[in-house]
Amino acid sequence: MPVPKAELHLHIEGTLEPELAFALAARNGVELPYADTDALREAYRFEDLQSFLNLYYELMAVLRTEQDFADLADAYLARAAAQGVRHAEIFFDPQAHMARGVGMGTVVEGLWRALGRSEETHGVSTQLIMCFLRDESAESARETLEAAKPYLDRIIGVGLDSAEVGHPPVKFREVYEEAARLGLRRVAHAGEEGPPAYITEALDVLGVERVDHGLRCMEDPALVERLVRERVPLTLCPLSNVRLRTVDTLAEHPLPAMLDAGLLCTVNSDDPAYFGGYAGDNFAAVRETLGLGEERLRELARNSFLASFLEHDEERRARYLAEVEAYVFA
Repeated sequence: MPVPKAELHLHIEGTLEPELAFALAARNGVELPYADTDALREAYRFEDLQSFLNLYYELMAVLRTEQDFADLADAYLARAAAQGVRHAEIFFDPQAHMARGVGMGTVVEGLWRALGRSEETHGVSTQLIMCFLRDESAESARETLEAAKPYLDRIIGVGLDSAEVGHPPVKFREVYEEAARLGLRRVAHAGEEGPPAYITEALDVLGVERVDHGLRCMEDPALVERLVRERVPLTLCPLSNVRLRTVDTLAEHPLPAMLDAGLLCTVNSDDPAYFGGYAGDNFAAVRETLGLGEERLRELARNSFLASFLEHDEERRARYLAEVEAYVFA
C-alpha cells in the first residue's frame, strides 16, 4: 500500500477516463468525435492550459444524470484508495454543467451518491469544493453561489479555476466575500500560468486559506517568505505541470527547492485522466525523478493532512497523521 495521503487538488471532471467517457456517451446517446478510446487518448497531448480546457469541456457532454456523476466519483474514489488516498477534497465545476442544462441539484446529488458512502465503500473520507470558472463573469459566479445555497450542507468551500491569465482574483472579490459570510472555506488557483501577483491577490483580496498550484511564487522571494511565515499550503500537481508545459520536464520541477525554502507543499493529481497519473503516481514520479527521500515523501504526506479542512474532526486528522508516521517505505 502506498503512503497514506490526502488529495486536496482534484477536479472530479478531470477523472473522466476514456473508457467511462464512451460508456456514458453510449448510455446517454451522445456522439463523441473520436473513433475509440485509443483515438481519444491520442487527443490528450496538450500545448498549454487552454488546449487541455477545450477537450475537458467538450467531454463533459457525456455527463447528464445523477447516476453519471455518481459513477464518475465512484471510479475516482476506487483509484484514489488504491493509491493510498485516505481523504479527498474534491473540486467540481457547476457552471460548465449548468450552461448545458444540467442543474446544480443533479450534479451535487449525483456526486453525493458516491461521496456519501465513500468511507464505507472505499475507506476514503471526502469533502466537496465548488469552483467558479474564472473566465466566466463575476455575475455568473454569484448566480452559481446562489444556486448552491440549498446544498451547502454538502459543500464545504469554494475555489477558482479554469483559464488563469487575464482573469485576476480581484474579479471575484464580492462572491468570495459572500462565501465567507456563508461560512465556506476559500481556495483559489493562482500562480500556475498567472504571475506571482495573482497569489498575493488571492490571499489579500479573496482571503484564501490555501493556494492551488502556486509554483510561480518562487519568482518572488518576499512572497515565499510570507507563505512560509503564514504557513499557507500550496497544492502542487507535478505531472499536470509537465503535461501543460508549465515546466518543461519533471526533473526541472521546483518542488525540492520549495520544500527546502520551508513552504508547506502538497502533491496532488489535478486532472489525472488527462495528465497521466493519480495521487500515488505523482508521489512515485517525484520520488523517482526528483530523488526525494523517504522523509521528504513523509513530509509531503504529513503536509496533505495538515493542509486539509478537517478542523471539524481533529481526531480523524490525528489518526491519519499517525498512519503517516507509522508508514514503512518499501
